Amino acid sequence: MALSFCGNDRGSNAYSVDKGVLDNGCFVDALNLVPHVFLLFITFPILFIGWGSQSSKVQIHHNTWLHFPGHSLRWILTFTLLFVHVCEIAEGIVSNTQMESNHLHLFMPALMGFIAATTSVVYYHNIETANFPKLLLALFIYWILAFITKMIKLWKFADASLGVQHLRFCITALLVVLYGLLMAVEINVIRVRKYVFFANPQKVKPAEDLQDLGVRFLQPFVNLLSKSTYWWMNPLIIGAHKRPIELKKIGKLPIAMRALTNYMRLKDSYEEQRQKTEDPDKSPSIWKSMYRAFGGSILLSSTLRYMADLLGFAGPLCISGIVEHLDSSTEIDRTNKTANMTFGVYFMSSTELLQNTSVLAVLLFLALVLQRTFLQASYYVTIETGINLRGALLAMIYNKILRLSTSNMSMGEMTLSQINNLVAIETNQLMWFLFLCPNLWAMPVQIIMGVILLYYLLGDSALIGAGVILLLAPVQYLIATKLADTQKSTLDYSTDRLKKTTEILKGIKLLKLYAWENIFCDRVEETRGKELTSLKTFALYTSMSIFMNAAIPIAAVLATFVTHAYIEEVRLSPAKAFASLALFHILVTPLFLLSTVVRFAVKALVSVQKLSEFLQSDELGDDSWRNTEMSMSLEVGKKYKHHGDTKTINRKGRYRMDNYEQPMRRQLRPTETEDVAVQVNDGFFTWGSNLSTLSDINIRIPTGQLTMIVGQVGCGKSSLLLAMLGEMQTISGKVYWSNLPGYEILFDGSISKNRYSVAYAAQKSWLLNATVEENITFGSPFNKQRYKAVIDACSLQPDIDLLPFGDQTEIGERGINLSGGQRQRICVARALYQNTNIVFLDDPFSALDIHLSDHLMQEGILKFLQDDKRTVVLVTHKLQYLIHADWIIAMKDGSVLREGTLKDIQTHDVELYEHWKTLMNRQDQELEKETEMESQTTLERKTLRRAFYSREAKSQTDDEDEEEEVEEDDDDNMSTTTSRRSKIPWKMCCRYLSSGGFLMVFLMVLSKLAKHSVMVAIDYWLAAWTSSNPHNQSLADPFINATNYTKNDDTQIAEVTHHCLLLFQMLSLILYIIVILKWSSLGVLQHRSYVPVFIILCGAAIALCLITSLTVEFLGVAAATNLHHNLLNKIIHAPIRFFDVTPLGQILNRFSADTNIIDQHIPQTLESLTRSTLLCLSAIGVIAFVTPAFLIALVPLMVAFYFIQKYFRVASKDLQDLDDSTQLPLLCYFSETAEGLTTIRAFRHEARFKQRMLELTDTNNTAYLFLSAANRWLEVRTDYLGAVIVLTAAVAAIWTSSQSGLVGLGLTYALTVTNYLNWVVRNLSDLEVQMAAVKKVNSFLSTESENYEGSMDVSQVPKDWPQHGEIKIQDLCVRYDTMLKPVLKHINAYINPGQKVGICGRTGSGKSSLSLAFFNMVDVFEGKIVIDGIDICKLPLQTLRSRLSIILQDPVLFSGSIRLNLDPECTCTDDRLWEALEIAQLKNMVKALPGGLDAVVTEGGENFSVGQRQLFCLARAFVRKSSILIMDEATASIDMATENILQKVVMTAFADRTVVTIAHLVSSILEAEQVLVFESGTLVESDSAPNLLAQEDSLFSILVRTHK
Repeated sequence: MALSFCGNDRGSNAYSVDKGVLDNGCFVDALNLVPHVFLLFITFPILFIGWGSQSSKVQIHHNTWLHFPGHSLRWILTFTLLFVHVCEIAEGIVSNTQMESNHLHLFMPALMGFIAATTSVVYYHNIETANFPKLLLALFIYWILAFITKMIKLWKFADASLGVQHLRFCITALLVVLYGLLMAVEINVIRVRKYVFFANPQKVKPAEDLQDLGVRFLQPFVNLLSKSTYWWMNPLIIGAHKRPIELKKIGKLPIAMRALTNYMRLKDSYEEQRQKTEDPDKSPSIWKSMYRAFGGSILLSSTLRYMADLLGFAGPLCISGIVEHLDSSTEIDRTNKTANMTFGVYFMSSTELLQNTSVLAVLLFLALVLQRTFLQASYYVTIETGINLRGALLAMIYNKILRLSTSNMSMGEMTLSQINNLVAIETNQLMWFLFLCPNLWAMPVQIIMGVILLYYLLGDSALIGAGVILLLAPVQYLIATKLADTQKSTLDYSTDRLKKTTEILKGIKLLKLYAWENIFCDRVEETRGKELTSLKTFALYTSMSIFMNAAIPIAAVLATFVTHAYIEEVRLSPAKAFASLALFHILVTPLFLLSTVVRFAVKALVSVQKLSEFLQSDELGDDSWRNTEMSMSLEVGKKYKHHGDTKTINRKGRYRMDNYEQPMRRQLRPTETEDVAVQVNDGFFTWGSNLSTLSDINIRIPTGQLTMIVGQVGCGKSSLLLAMLGEMQTISGKVYWSNLPGYEILFDGSISKNRYSVAYAAQKSWLLNATVEENITFGSPFNKQRYKAVIDACSLQPDIDLLPFGDQTEIGERGINLSGGQRQRICVARALYQNTNIVFLDDPFSALDIHLSDHLMQEGILKFLQDDKRTVVLVTHKLQYLIHADWIIAMKDGSVLREGTLKDIQTHDVELYEHWKTLMNRQDQELEKETEMESQTTLERKTLRRAFYSREAKSQTDDEDEEEEVEEDDDDNMSTTTSRRSKIPWKMCCRYLSSGGFLMVFLMVLSKLAKHSVMVAIDYWLAAWTSSNPHNQSLADPFINATNYTKNDDTQIAEVTHHCLLLFQMLSLILYIIVILKWSSLGVLQHRSYVPVFIILCGAAIALCLITSLTVEFLGVAAATNLHHNLLNKIIHAPIRFFDVTPLGQILNRFSADTNIIDQHIPQTLESLTRSTLLCLSAIGVIAFVTPAFLIALVPLMVAFYFIQKYFRVASKDLQDLDDSTQLPLLCYFSETAEGLTTIRAFRHEARFKQRMLELTDTNNTAYLFLSAANRWLEVRTDYLGAVIVLTAAVAAIWTSSQSGLVGLGLTYALTVTNYLNWVVRNLSDLEVQMAAVKKVNSFLSTESENYEGSMDVSQVPKDWPQHGEIKIQDLCVRYDTMLKPVLKHINAYINPGQKVGICGRTGSGKSSLSLAFFNMVDVFEGKIVIDGIDICKLPLQTLRSRLSIILQDPVLFSGSIRLNLDPECTCTDDRLWEALEIAQLKNMVKALPGGLDAVVTEGGENFSVGQRQLFCLARAFVRKSSILIMDEATASIDMATENILQKVVMTAFADRTVVTIAHLVSSILEAEQVLVFESGTLVESDSAPNLLAQEDSLFSILVRTHK
């Protein structure tokens, strides 16, 4: 045919204009070319010049991305225009095939229109980026011209009586509308921006976000194409391959996505709900609040989802059309053709176009691309909304925490773990529910549409299939609810196990010393056993859920096709069969998601209930002197309002101080006019119970003076401070705070002390996860001189010098583990540093030795605070400091015993004064006799130094290990960062699978391959069935031909389809023999003859689905069981050195996060990965089998897929790490705040803490948003790749004219690739991240265990050993590690049975090391310790440690009962336990407790005071009845009274036993029968204390003299 614009048909003059120029169709089409040519002619030079000028710039910054009005509408209209042009091109080309010669005017203008529309949008984007709207005039002219020319064409069509039945008329009308709308958009830009035709063009600034260079999340700002394809993510994802993604790279969030913005939205709607509810007790609906705040986004997401779901049905319909019209002739009836000729060309109807297979293939491709774009957009919107909701909820919870009543926390109504659960679990549940909620209303519509289409294709038999689905849906729901319940119980067991593990790890030293590690290990194993039972049930339900999702479609297909075979007489056509099959595949997704969505809906209901209860829980009373909504105390000009009367009330005479008789550091004013800072009148306070903790409190705190509160342990001293701070619930009475002017102006103009702001140091030290400096300054401006003065006053400089980065070292929960004394001094330093008028110090000396206490008292309190005229309230047990007090409050049993000056008490309460005097004298004696200046503090410093030394050693070895691993991994010298980061951790996968057992792995692989082979066999059988000739073709022909075909072409596609087709061929052969034997008598086979084999195959597939789902899940359970068991045993039996060098948090992470991943996440990821990979491989195999030509196109597609997955995995891993690393500080910040609530509120730093929380939330949300955007980036690309695979498969099938049944089979499988391709990469990436957990656990499994066996058999050790308690130390050399120097060198000593021995020496001399050597806890590399004739190194560790007793410095109690803490082995009678408690002076206290010996001990023994806990440890040592007791500074953290009890008990109850006291206070060993003096790891002196003191040149006496 000759090429001609207007055609060369015989008998027609295409160029004739006799009837008028516009009546020539070809001329009108030529006229339509003019606007397109005009646009291309105008825009190309501008674009070329623009690009040339931009080439010098590296990148235009996003602050220039300023959208013109109607931006999104323009993009939508342009995309619609492009689609209509594609239809116009297709219509023109198909119409052209009906003509005698080629008529270029039928499709050329449409092609040029397509190019022009593409150019217009590129041109617009560049103008918008450059913010130069004047150039839009060219587009305005183009839209006008295009509208006019298309209008002329439409008018002429209407004149020729063409109507909507003609496709070209409809397309032209659509184009007129679109050009008109685009013209209107352009007019609107002129109207708003006034860039032309107006005198004053409008200047527009970019949005605030775009001006901020830190905002890198550009999704809200980029154009629609970049939005839908995530093109803006390309630099980040590709760049990640070269350099890891860091927090700096992802920047900040746009304002609309920040937690504060969303919190305000949610809070406003919540408060609105609160105002609407009439009943004050009824909580506002969180659901309604969420809907009001975020309903719009959910609506948008749902709309996008509906559009995607509707487009999803185009696939099956297009397949049906392609298969149906593949063999039919496309030749049009001549008469029909002549009737449709107008303007000398052919006009076709819509149905004719849709009968063209090539057109259908292109439509299928476009529908897939659009469907996946809409689907990903819907996912993104829900995820963004979910993240915004989580940010808002976190801010809401945090605000509530800051207002929470302290009694809620202390009485256990609201525990720390509950708050952590709200933050970590409940908010995430709601976020996930929001992600999935559009499915709730989209899925039913999808299912109904699918069933309608199935009915349209198959008739009544489709209803049978739908019936199967509906019948099995309740079963799925049941499984989903059971799964949710099981997961909840698993979580409970997991929490319990973790609690017990934490306790073991915290008290590991005690457990090892008492040889109780196995008992407590069994407790954990018992809980783990329950958890595993629950996990097995969880695995069973999960596998049932997976099985149902896989089996329901097979069952539905089976029921439908078998019913159809028997109901309908007509054979099922391939077109209908494979369209139905594709529809059943579509129904898999909503069915699969149904159970998940229901599960999350149930969880969300529970979460909302918990959240609602939390938000309704008690807050601090309104009559509190503080107001949490106020800003920080340092803000200028803020006036704080206080409730209640502020008049000072004169007290009763006996409380008055005679200021003139008592020697004072400065003169005080008379009481009547004295300025009182705080006053409590008739105060009755409680911690939430009906009983008052403090009763009849009438006190006052004088301004600018030192007030001391004293009393025995547990008498309510700390509670009094908290009552004044408003933390306790007031039953009656008032707390008055002085209402004098709040600010003084300093000479430098800065604001000084706020009258009502308080600096508070709690009894239990509380540190931030921050640097030492940040902990001390605590948000106040840094003043070097003041900071140094505070550091010196608290003696912190030596400790800071030891830290690796000085005061910039991270401390706190996630930082360096400091000792109690160091932590307490930092807390006191914080209180001192704050420039506040009032300072509350709650027992600051409890963890300090006497010298540090004295230094702190003199330098910190008397000098630093008092010179500054600050009001100080000090709670203390150190009565020797009472002489410094200006005012004393004596407490007893929750009420004030006495109040006044020391002189007043001396006069009015002689008995109390004498009692104090006795205790003071004892303390003064200790001070005089104290011989070890650097006692406890320097021990702490030594521990710190040792910890750093060992950590450095460990980090070095770790580095070496890592280097070795790298060398092993990279034998091919590809040890670059890039190759390492893109590698899949196959080694860890093998380790995980081997933990599950090789039999389970073998079963899994075999069943998976068999299942997918049978699935392919089912579909192939369907193809053979539907393609068979209904009259005479036997079953054997297509089957044997197909089998031969496979064999011949096996070499071409061996790599791709080997596994699937090999099994398929074997099954084919077996089934073929069965069927032939059965029906050999028939001769001619009817189409129903295919049914039995079809039933057998479907039955086999269903059975295999069950087997595969079970094998994967139970493989996971087996692996989890083995890994946890090995990990626990390794950790428990690790040497004590391991716990010194490994942070507790790191070990706990292995048991919490990593174990959880191994337990619940890896099996599901593994199942999903194997399923999606095998589905994709079998699909590609089937397509290649049907059309081998597809393999040529497959090569570039595979290359593209390889690079997409390669870049994504690396970026995804980085973003996942960022998400994890930013989530941990956020979660810790919540628990940190809850722990330090009283301190934060006392300081009134709520606003600062809120701000920090918002920052942490935004940082985490940024990482999570980038991660989800990266997932969308991947999915869009793999979906488009899938669409290309479908297109190439369809085109290859059409061109090669394959058998219609096989084409249907190939296209159905091609459609599944689109669904599963992204899951392969996602699951691979997830598995890679999750395998890191296996790697971490595995790294601990290589830890060396202690040698528990010993060289001596247990039977050789006498049952009552050691009977006498005789100890011989012979040439003993000890070290902590083989890499470290010896800490004890050649020690020789002899201790007689029953002797009381004291061990002393300077810090680092090796005293504590000797105590550990008795228990074989350190490396004894030379010499020996012989106890009662047996070398302890030869004994089994269990035997040795179970026969000795020790009392440690830090008292350790475990949660459970008192009985468990005294006798976990359950070998003692109750009488013996009561006897031990009586000796420890605890009997009466325990008897008073509910349950007596079975009374509850909370975690860490927090329901007992420190002194009581130490006495329990004494009772524990006595219960053991060992003849040797070692006391390692057991009196360091207890008050005088308790210490007296302890000393008395040791002297009486242990009179006949050998007692070795490691002394940090020399006074405690002055009465010892033998004193061992150590120096630098050697024993320098050994004699009784009097003898050593008698020798003037002895080290012992020198120490005493030097430090007198």
